[in-house]
Formats: sequence, C-alpha cells, structure tokens
Amino acid sequence: MKRGDYLKPLDWFTSAGYLFLYLPICILIAFSFNTSRFSVVWERFTWEWYGRLIRDPLVLDALKNSVIVAIVAMILSTIIGTLTAYGLYRYRFRGKSVFDGILFLPIVTPEIVVGISLVIFFVMIKYNLGLTTIIIAHVAFDIPFVMLIVRARLQGMDRTLEEASMDLGADEWTTFFKVTIPQLLPGIIAAALLAFTLSFDDFVITFFVAGVGATTLPLKIYSMVRLGVSPKINALSALIVLFSISLITVADRLQRMRV
Repeated sequence: MKRGDYLKPLDWFTSAGYLFLYLPICILIAFSFNTSRFSVVWERFTWEWYGRLIRDPLVLDALKNSVIVAIVAMILSTIIGTLTAYGLYRYRFRGKSVFDGILFLPIVTPEIVVGISLVIFFVMIKYNLGLTTIIIAHVAFDIPFVMLIVRARLQGMDRTLEEASMDLGADEWTTFFKVTIPQLLPGIIAAALLAFTLSFDDFVITFFVAGVGATTLPLKIYSMVRLGVSPKINALSALIVLFSISLITVADRLQRMRV
C-alpha cells in the first residue's frame, strides 16, 4: 500500500471532525439572516435582526461592559504574563519548577471551579461584585495563556543579541526594552489578542463574579436564550463568533512571524 493510501482515511476523519465542529456554527450564522422568527424554518434573506441589535440599548450596554473588561484584562494580563514569562526564562531560583506549575494550574482547572473559588474569595474579603471583580478574575485566568505564548517566543529568541547589547555598554533595562521586547513583540501581540478573546467570550467565570449592573455580552445572550432562541440571538452570536475567529487568526499569524 502506498503512502497516499494511508493518508486518505486521515483526510476523511479530519474533514468529518471539522464538519462536526463548524457545521452548527455555519447553520447559526445562516439563520441569523432569516426573516422567520423560528430558527428551524427558512423563509427569505434579511438584515432585520442585525438592525434590531444595533438599536437595542441593553445589548449595547452589555457590549460596552464586555469591551471594557476585555481591554483592561488584556493589558494587565499581558504585562504581568510577559514579565513573569521572561523572569522564569531568564533567571533560576529555588522553587522555580513549583512556581511554574502553579501558574499553569488555571489552564487545567475547570472554569466552574475557578469561578466558585473566586466568588468565595470576594465574599470572604467583603468585596462587592461588579466589573472590577470580573476584571480581576479574567486577569488571573488570562495570565497563564499569555505566559505560554510569550515563553514559546522566548525559546526561539537569539540570546546573543542581548549579550552583544550589554557588551556594547547598554544596561539590562535598555537591553530589555530595545533588544528583547522587539524580538518578543509578535508573540506579545498574539498573547494580548488571545487574552482579549478569552476575556470577551468568557461566560462561566463571569457568571459567578458578576454583580448587579455588570452584565457582559455572554451573560446577556444567556438571559435572552432563556426566553427562547430567536434570529436576534443568532445574529448576536454570529457577530461574536466571527469577531473571535478573526482575533485568533491574527494572533496565530503574529505568533508564526519571525523578526
């Protein structure tokens, strides 16, 4: 049997896997352009539901909250995650492996456990739930993902450029900002975009740590779905899916770039 004969079954399985993952999303997007109020009956093409979204003040307010939370969480988690990744890569100290493992714990821990633990923590310290608690929770959740991407970039960095910079008289801070950061910049931007996407799309953790008046877009969608699925929800979900896919695609392209 030739090598190509072995690859054909793998191609079929790969295609079936992608079809299973993306066919429901494609159907959701298609029915967001349906004039019918029922998501299982197609009538004709329309932009009506997208127009209603733009005129809905509650949806716009939830969108504003999501954008604020995502931007602040992205900035904070990118700064903390980048500096932490560089410190763990550059220096050696006692307990480094333990500290490294603890930082990646949020990735493998179920989100519902993280959400419950955070809301208990905020109640214990008597901190009112709101946008601030959502931001804190998202920063804690995003930092490990930022570290993963930045450390992957650090592994491919040319350390001789840092050594040459310091040999020519530059101190560590000057070398870090003018030599190290430019080399890491594609990875940092990719990590920031991923952190923004994770924060913007998160529902489970946000559900536990959100307070009154701190409704984000995923929470708003959940409250709308409880009253029944309508093309308006399909339109909102379609916009979020397309926005998230575009950010992840850009992040992946930046991560693959070489300086």
